[in-house]
Amino acid sequence: MSTDDRKLIEKLLLDAVDEQRRSRRWRIFFRCLFFCWLFALMVLLFRPDADLKSLPRHYVALVDVKGAIAADGEASASNVVVGLRKAYKDTKVQGIILRINSPGGSPVQAGYIYDEINRLRESRPDLKVYAVITDMGASAAYYIAAAADEIYASPSSIVGSIGAFMAGFGVEEAMKKLGVTRRFYGSGKHKALTDPFQPEDQLAAQHLRSLVASVHEQFIASVKAGRGERLKDHPDLFTGLVWTGNQAMDLGLIDGLGSPGFVAREQIGVEDVVDFTVKRGFVERFARQLGAGMSNSLTETLGLGAGVIR
Repeated sequence: MSTDDRKLIEKLLLDAVDEQRRSRRWRIFFRCLFFCWLFALMVLLFRPDADLKSLPRHYVALVDVKGAIAADGEASASNVVVGLRKAYKDTKVQGIILRINSPGGSPVQAGYIYDEINRLRESRPDLKVYAVITDMGASAAYYIAAAADEIYASPSSIVGSIGAFMAGFGVEEAMKKLGVTRRFYGSGKHKALTDPFQPEDQLAAQHLRSLVASVHEQFIASVKAGRGERLKDHPDLFTGLVWTGNQAMDLGLIDGLGSPGFVAREQIGVEDVVDFTVKRGFVERFARQLGAGMSNSLTETLGLGAGVIR
């Protein structure tokens, strides 16, 4: 091999090495740029809702009860209760607004929130809680509202649905037509009482009806304890019917008509409102945006969760 050929090969190898170095530097640069962007995004997502130093001297605390009330939902008892506790501990808070927009959900979760409001009230009896129903405050959502000192809604809000239910399906006849055989192995005479693939057990069905009726009675007792003499004597009040805001006021289910802003200004007498609602984490919000929670949301909305009381 000649000297010129050797020099040419060396030059080509050096150029290739330089190209690899440049390519590696650009990769490192873009990775750093990406992580800087990601860090900035995380700071924006996780920054506090308000800078405490810039907050006004006095304000109203806002806690949202939004969507289906469930243990793993936005309106879970743990989320709502954390917001309420923070509001009660803040001496600048002059009033609390529960902004409700929910079709209902778990009576257990609603009962936790109801009891916690009554417990926290003892620590600051002068701090009033106002429930403001926007589009809807029905079933378990109204259960929560009944714990408030006063309830407000708009004239067209949907209010009430003081009842309880448990829903399921029976598909045993369809299975016979399709020639499908169900194989179930269990212990306990009524262990499969909500199994949609077996004929309804009348004794178990009666037990479930009494169970739902018991939850309904607890619901009624809580509403009566919260609303007291403001409730009107109406034969359909506790039948599960819903009412508009105007009708609800005539029945004593709410105290007046108004928005959260109206309640803050006119009832509490404070203009500034600070959001104390517990927010979802970044990963959970991102997953929900991609549709990871679609199945659960559909089940909750359509009431397909057999064996669950709502």
